[in-house]
Amino acid sequence: MEDKLSFLKYFKLWWMMTFMVSQNAFVSRFGAILFVFGKLIRFSFFLFFLLIIASRTNAIVGYTIWQIILFYLTFNIIDSLAQFFLREVYRFRNYVVSGDFDYFLTKPMPALFRLLFGGSDILDIPILLLSSVFIYVALSHIGPLTILNILIYLGLLINGFVIMLSFHILVLAIGVITTEVDNTLWLFRDITQMGRFPIDIYQNPLRSFITFVIPVGVMVTFPAKAAMGLLSFNSVLISVGIGAAFLYLSIMFWRFSLKKYSSASS
Repeated sequence: MEDKLSFLKYFKLWWMMTFMVSQNAFVSRFGAILFVFGKLIRFSFFLFFLLIIASRTNAIVGYTIWQIILFYLTFNIIDSLAQFFLREVYRFRNYVVSGDFDYFLTKPMPALFRLLFGGSDILDIPILLLSSVFIYVALSHIGPLTILNILIYLGLLINGFVIMLSFHILVLAIGVITTEVDNTLWLFRDITQMGRFPIDIYQNPLRSFITFVIPVGVMVTFPAKAAMGLLSFNSVLISVGIGAAFLYLSIMFWRFSLKKYSSASS
């Protein structure tokens, strides 16, 4: 009962902060429309790019065009979920430099929760909905799917988001120590772009690096393979273990960074 009340409390806080940020997002309705339109154009152009590739070859590293599309859509929905829920991380450097971070630390609300979920970007909702629809279409074209494979796929999507969350916590921790957020965040986003294709197209040691060191493959390729029935049970367990390990290590590093933090007013 106490856990339920705690969840409802944090959900209410998230809802209130998201509502306030959403009001700012729609101050310029034309700007909001252009922002969403730009995301839709980028999404459509990359799908078109995949179709062009498919017209030149019957398969890419053994995968059909619909399987390749599923890899891209899996990447896109995890990336969009991170941008939707974790948009506040992009504003963190400003909070540290201005001293607002000191204010967050004095409040009853956990600072980490405030910095991660302090204002979701509702302008990402159209892309989330579109990605979900296209995932359904892609899965229907891949072939007969079992309920177990779909459940594992959904579970590994959540695991992929946990890994993405962990990296954002690491970015915040680095920002506390160095005040450098933007470059670290964009470097990570550039690396995750490699997950738009199955990691099978990369050669070792790069493939191993983006599987176990920066687990882009675990975030994107593993869920898609699970939906196709191409992922072993051991690989599923390894994926969950990597997700849990990264979350634990990122939280430990966040706590370490707070011990090293020097107040902006000091």
